[in-house]
Amino acid sequence: MIAVDTNVVVCLLTGDDHRQAVRAKRLFEAEEIWLPKTVMLESEWVLRRLYRRDRGQVVEALIALAALPNVTCEDEAAVNDALDWALGGLDFADALHLASAGSSRGFATFDGKLAKRSKSVSAKIVVTKL
Repeated sequence: MIAVDTNVVVCLLTGDDHRQAVRAKRLFEAEEIWLPKTVMLESEWVLRRLYRRDRGQVVEALIALAALPNVTCEDEAAVNDALDWALGGLDFADALHLASAGSSRGFATFDGKLAKRSKSVSAKIVVTKL
């Protein structure tokens, strides 16, 4: 198994550098891939902010990437929940924070939008605005 960096994921999904994209594709075809959740987080941000891709399209691309048979995501259950919640309207970073909260009895934030939106996506954890 080989872990990949954000730049490999972004190049694979955008094809912005043809030579590197070919190498990234070959890697994903030939190897068992370990996808750290931090790479998922950063990839979503880079694709949305730097490449100005639509949030929904980015989340769908990450869902497809994580679903590849040779890809294993770190903390797969949390990543899947976060991707689902992002489709439901939560910011992916916020969703991943919530999904990674584990068995905590709550999640405290100053972000009123997060507290409100988390209820609409049936997050497993109670979010409290401070």
